[in-house]
Amino acid sequence: MTATGDPGALARYLRARRKLIQPAAAGIPDTGNRRVPGLRREEVAFLAGVSSDYYVRLEQGRDRHPSEQVLLSIAHALQLDDEATAYLLKLAAAPSTRRRRPRKPEKIGDGIRTLINTWPLTPAYVHGTYMDVLAANRLAIALSPFNAPGHNSILAAFFEPELRELHADWEEMTARVVPYLRSVAGADIDDPRLVEIVGELSVRSERFRKLWARQDVKRKATGTSLLQHPQVGALELHYEKLLIPGTQGQTLVTYHAQPGSISEERLRLLASLDSPFLTSQDASRVPTDS
Repeated sequence: MTATGDPGALARYLRARRKLIQPAAAGIPDTGNRRVPGLRREEVAFLAGVSSDYYVRLEQGRDRHPSEQVLLSIAHALQLDDEATAYLLKLAAAPSTRRRRPRKPEKIGDGIRTLINTWPLTPAYVHGTYMDVLAANRLAIALSPFNAPGHNSILAAFFEPELRELHADWEEMTARVVPYLRSVAGADIDDPRLVEIVGELSVRSERFRKLWARQDVKRKATGTSLLQHPQVGALELHYEKLLIPGTQGQTLVTYHAQPGSISEERLRLLASLDSPFLTSQDASRVPTDS
């Protein structure tokens, strides 16, 4: 079925998403005697306008070539958004229509590296397809040493105690980053690097296993991070994640604070602590928590 060589990927995705739909949300009365969470297979088949037997074959991996029309009907029944629907279609694509990513090490262009280094007051780093950090400016590393090249953002998020202490919103952050990994990695689910990362996370983190099993797909490109930095205190920073054109999934991540806010002053202080080119006058303007 797939170029990944995993004929069960589509079946697992359908099963996981079906179990997340509450009957009432799908307009189906809840009789109270359900033994499994979510919708029944025959209910999804009814909502999608396909036979129960056919849908069962899909969930069992016995039918590997559903039409796009059928998949779109199932996506509607499972209440998938546009991004999740696109992921579903990629999982079901024939091998000839799927693009394999090269397995050579990812490299970042000199232009992007130079660009982010010209931003002394904007933390910025670049990660690759599987969230390996490829480049970072000084303020990004001052914000967290795990933003430095050589680290992997999602491994650090789950395994490094310092990051759990840094992120006041750690639960929310990890709930975002797992669907984000599935989105940026795409449907090549047996790529060696992805298998390595998911395998390590699954063995060592129960929280990751539960989040990954949901099969959520969400590339949340903008939002807010709440941090408790050991040097400058609480920070509320807005992030932007921008795909770099001409690459296969490399992403530029930037952070900024609301202009005139306490977080902006504290970010400026952090930059002054890290850089000899900024004066100590920044520190005197930083408000305390009192």
